Amino acid sequence: MEPIQELIKLSVHKIIDFILRTGSIDSSFYDAAPMYMGAAIHRKIQKDMDDSYKKEISLKLETAIGNIPVEIRGRADGIITDPMSGAITIDEIKTTTLPLDYIYAQHAQHLGQGKCYAYMYMQTLENPPETIGVQLTYFQLETEEIRRHHWTFTNIEIEAFFTDLLRQYGVWLRLEQEWKITRNNSIASLTFPFPSYRKGQRELAVAAYRTISAGKKLYACAPTGIGKTLSSLFPAIKAMGEGKTAPLFYLTAKTVTRTVAEEALKLMAESGLRFKTIILRAKEKICINTECVCASNHCANAKGHYDRVNAAVLDVIENNDIITPAETTFYARKHQVCPHEMALDAALWCDLIVGDYNHVFHPDAYLHRFFNNEERDYIFLIDEAHNLTDRVRDMYSAEISKNALSQVRNALKDKDSVSKNLRKNLRLINTYLSDLRKEHGEQRNHVSPEPDMVFLAFIKMAAAAASEWLVLKKAHELHNKIVELYFEMSSFIMVAELYDAHYTSITEFYGHDVKITLFCLNPSKIIANGLARAKSAILFSATLTPLPYYRDILGGTDEDFMVSLPSPFDPGRLQLVSHCGISTKYRDRESSYAPIVQTIYQSIANQGNYLVFFPSYEYMHKVYEIFTAKYPEINTLLQTTDMSEDDRAGFLTRFDSSNLSTLVGFTVLGGIFSEGIDLKGDRLIGAIIVGVGIPKISLRHDLIRDYFNKQNRQGYDYAYVFPGMNKVLQAAGRVIRTETDAGIVVLIDSRYATAQYKGLFPEHWKCMQTVWS
Repeated sequence: MEPIQELIKLSVHKIIDFILRTGSIDSSFYDAAPMYMGAAIHRKIQKDMDDSYKKEISLKLETAIGNIPVEIRGRADGIITDPMSGAITIDEIKTTTLPLDYIYAQHAQHLGQGKCYAYMYMQTLENPPETIGVQLTYFQLETEEIRRHHWTFTNIEIEAFFTDLLRQYGVWLRLEQEWKITRNNSIASLTFPFPSYRKGQRELAVAAYRTISAGKKLYACAPTGIGKTLSSLFPAIKAMGEGKTAPLFYLTAKTVTRTVAEEALKLMAESGLRFKTIILRAKEKICINTECVCASNHCANAKGHYDRVNAAVLDVIENNDIITPAETTFYARKHQVCPHEMALDAALWCDLIVGDYNHVFHPDAYLHRFFNNEERDYIFLIDEAHNLTDRVRDMYSAEISKNALSQVRNALKDKDSVSKNLRKNLRLINTYLSDLRKEHGEQRNHVSPEPDMVFLAFIKMAAAAASEWLVLKKAHELHNKIVELYFEMSSFIMVAELYDAHYTSITEFYGHDVKITLFCLNPSKIIANGLARAKSAILFSATLTPLPYYRDILGGTDEDFMVSLPSPFDPGRLQLVSHCGISTKYRDRESSYAPIVQTIYQSIANQGNYLVFFPSYEYMHKVYEIFTAKYPEINTLLQTTDMSEDDRAGFLTRFDSSNLSTLVGFTVLGGIFSEGIDLKGDRLIGAIIVGVGIPKISLRHDLIRDYFNKQNRQGYDYAYVFPGMNKVLQAAGRVIRTETDAGIVVLIDSRYATAQYKGLFPEHWKCMQTVWS
């Protein structure tokens, strides 16, 4: 093979984190120190040093690993030069919420990082010293305790360490570079896997390619049938082959849409594409044990995991182009490692990572392996993007309830000092919340633009006490319960650090219980920060309408692109009817039951399978009772609140194209059957949608309304109308899934006759028939 001349840029972190880890997984709880908090503490520690301390020194070294030229980059937190002796020490600062004894037990990687910086710094000196020091400075966030550990190494020892580190990493680097040649050659010869583009498909593919090339974001409303997945993946893959992007991330809200990406990759593979792809699943769903506890004393795969995982990753990467969850599980069993952690490591060597929104946006679960560095050449392809707003709002809101704290406090009976300390801190919170309850009398809730800083201080103390308890009490019967509580408190602390004008604080009183919530009103800034982890992003959905609203709420700017494409299907195959003589407003519901029952019966005149969507379970049950009593000969199904995955599958199985009689499924709008299901052909020939989908009037939605009224005077639209209409469009989209499908969509609500709602109809709904009786 000819020498590779491309200069590969590597971070010290990337090399160290992959090569130097050893031992067992013990993630029964985690270090909740966010990066920005660590950066603030770094600055504080550095500021307290004297003139002998140089802070934040960027280091860069050009060398070669075998025949591959590399540029290794890093940043030393501090370089200390003794004014008397001239001795040099590299200072590496680490912040943690964990006890310092616990974090020091994992110091090998931190020390390795410091030794790399020591070697790189010595290469910048004309006369490097014979010895150099490495210091690890640990800072405990809750107690503000600082501990320092110091080592001295000879020049020869540092060089030997660095050389051996690169030798070990060279195995992986050569694998990666050789694969790139194979991959890029296949991309160069790749053609679109169909003889022609569908209507709108080429337009979307061209818009995606131009967006990627420009390093912008694209917000695309692309109706069902265009082939959104292939239209975004194909141009992104072509851009990668041209060196315009690093790995791709295909992000979805649901597991079922991840299989669509897998199918698109397999289709292109049949045309000759070689593309390393991994499909990630949540830890709980891919765990091979009956109970998902990632600790060496609970899981044989966790014990010694890091001693075996690199061999497992090499095996799975060398033998698979598309790594499905089934393959992940197979190789994890083969090598006796954690399938979740192995999959995340394997993702580092893949061209496409298919996963959940969490993998980019979640404050704790995002892929640190990729995003905790300066690389930004990624491309995000975000499917069903209309779901992202609420998902991120939930991720970055946090709540603590008095009852949850009391349950743990009452169950913890141990008399040792660490248990007493935790119990004492939980009691302080309980007392504070009880006093708050008395202070507000008969109030049901209290809203404030600012967080309760006294309560936050109590939570920080309790989190520190829980952290210490969890380290020392790993085998305790309450361990998992206190882990859950620790997660809640850590999340609350994290959100409090992010709290700004986009938040509000809600205190709610339920009998003796008190719940405090830090509620994210507007997640657009957070989404924008998440999208900034990539060079470019394509956000698409069949119901991304109105586009200006979604570009605004999903972190876009006026500089980003928007495209709205027409439906590729023959509009004559969809009969659209709007029953505007029936009001489904809350005050009119009692009188609406009978006419809705009659409208449903009239709408199912053709034999086949239908779904009826209601704004609430209560509304659905009322109409269902009347309908089944009046028309007992009609086969019906009813969605329930506690349906398991098997129950859902059984429900959908009843929608068979060979049914000899009419079947009507009564379901809830915005629920599990109104989006993400694919009942093609005669499996579904009609949808009847009751209401306009607006969320139930609530304190939280009213707060969102009030916030956006101040921002753009569209508060009611942002809080109620637009999210509601999205549910309607999603439900209506269940009917026509392919170019051969035909069916009917019936909308029941007087508001569909107004200009406000007509303005939200897609272009192919303009031929809707309006009925007033």
